[in-house]
Amino acid sequence: MKENKVGLIVGLFLGGWHAFWSLLIFIGLAQPLIDWIFWLHMITPVYHVTGFNATQAGLLILVTFGIGYLAGYLFAMLWNSLQKKRR
Repeated sequence: MKENKVGLIVGLFLGGWHAFWSLLIFIGLAQPLIDWIFWLHMITPVYHVTGFNATQAGLLILVTFGIGYLAGYLFAMLWNSLQKKRR
């Protein structure tokens, strides 16, 4: 596996997921969605989604992309090192 490619894929997935969450906040659907998810799990909702903040949304997306990239990169590096030892 190419570490950079796996890192980018995982980073883009996590960053994209959080970009979608930010979009839901922006259009006002995040709170009803989280309330519905809690309801499905028979949990009383205790969390309240605050108003949209572009700076926070950008930071959320960048941080989750970075964490995803690092996790994917390290996973691929570990995978590759284990494959070399098997041969």
